[in-house]
This record gives sequence, structure tokens and C-alpha cells, in this order.
Amino acid sequence: MIIGLNEALEYAEKNQCGLAAVNTPFFAAVLGTIEVGEATGVPIILQFAQVHDPIVGIENMGPAMVALAERSEAPFVLHVDHGEDIDYIRKGLDMGFNSCMFDGSHHSFDDNVRLTREVVEMAHDRGIGVEGEIGMMTGNENGDPSQGEADETLYTDADEAAAFVEATGIDCLAASFGTVHGMYHKEPHLNLDLITRLRERTGVPIVMHGGSGLSDDDYRNATQRGVRKINYYTYAAKAALDAARPLAEDPEVLLWPTLAMAARDAVREDVMRFVKVLANKN
Repeated sequence: MIIGLNEALEYAEKNQCGLAAVNTPFFAAVLGTIEVGEATGVPIILQFAQVHDPIVGIENMGPAMVALAERSEAPFVLHVDHGEDIDYIRKGLDMGFNSCMFDGSHHSFDDNVRLTREVVEMAHDRGIGVEGEIGMMTGNENGDPSQGEADETLYTDADEAAAFVEATGIDCLAASFGTVHGMYHKEPHLNLDLITRLRERTGVPIVMHGGSGLSDDDYRNATQRGVRKINYYTYAAKAALDAARPLAEDPEVLLWPTLAMAARDAVREDVMRFVKVLANKN
């Protein structure tokens, strides 16, 4: 079944936990993540980011994500992640997604407010929750994506974040406080005090991007301070590759479905661990 973003965030707040927001731009990832939701009963946010379009267009993967979530008895949110323009976000919402993020972090503060507010007005008219972003993370968004190290000069300012939330009316805030998109090449160090200040100053749930690759303690410490949504993709995709790669080198394996099944099982196992850590079920 499909539930709204705010309903999912209320669950996380009530249970003082974090929710897994899993990007699923390949079918094995959708199937594996759906199975985790059905096994745990914990709300999961299924995501498709605009940057995934070169892999498979949202017009192809989106309807499958919506259909699988609708027929399941487990609770799922369908989220357009890192939408870069309102037309793309609208396309996702028109096909059944019921949550969205506008990423205006590359814009000036004033332009970010103006564009995010436009998305909020469009989405709220449909009863749909919106995530915005202020501050910028290293990784795929900035500079060399292989650097795998956060840049403290780009961390979110708590006062600016408070002004941004008030001016836009967003329902949750993506912020920069020590994570990166992609693979980590150095041990991450989260600024936990900043998370606390962001939550206190903005009054909305905080979203962690670049959620792959942290320790269990990092996840728990972040959720204790107000992070309620944690984006996850890189390490689930890596788990799928690691499971499929040995089979691809086996001369007895002749068909792609064998690799796809291994990828689905690996995503399920990886996301299951992640969901249980966030939900304090370990």
C-alpha cells in the first residue's frame, strides 16, 4: 500500500527511528526492497532520482514501482528524488509518485527559495509532501565524486536552514553535515551537534543524503538527534554487483536471469540489515 511522506515521517517520529529511503533504478532493487518492507512492516520510501534517467527513464521504472507498492500490504512512499526542475517532478507525480524532493542546492539562496516554493505549492495542492535542500554535499554533486570526503565549508548553516524552511513551507530538510554521495574513501565523521541545531532551529525532520557506508552507531546517533529519512543507494547497488559478478564468470551460468536473481537477493539482504538498524530492530 502507498502512504504519504508525512504519515511515514510521523511513524519515524513516534518511534524515534529513521526510515530507509532506497533508490531503486533497476528492477532487482525494486523487488528486493519490496520484500524487505513486507518482511518487516516498517515504512520504506522507494525513490527514483532524476539522475537515474540515463539508466532507465522514470516513465518506464516509475509505473512498475507504483504498481508493486500498491499491490503490497506493506507501507511504501513513492518519492521523486533530487528533482532538478518542476516539470520532471510533475511527471513523477502524474504517474503515481506521492512525495518529492526539489534539489535547489546549486542555486543562490533566493533562487532556491523561489523554485522550492513553486514545487511546494504544486505538490501541496495535491496533498503531497516535499523535501528541500540547503547546503551542499561533496560527491556526485560537487567536484570529484571519487574523493569520498565531506567538505565542512559546504555544511548547512542552521540559521539559514531555519529561514529556508520558513520561506518555503517544506515538510523535511535535506542538509549537509558530514556525509557524501557515492563511496567513502575516508572514514566519515558526522557533525552530530549540527544535526541537533538543524532540528531545533527548523522544526522539521532532517534528511540524510549519502546514507550508504556509515556505521550502525552513526545511523543511531543521527536518528537520536532528529534525522528521520536516510537516503540509500550506493552500497545496495554494490551488493547487487558483488553477488552477480562471480556468477558472470562461471561458464555454467548462461542466462541473465540467474544474475538478476542473485542481485535481487543481495539487495534484499543489504537493505534488510539497513532497515533493521534504522528501526532499532537489531
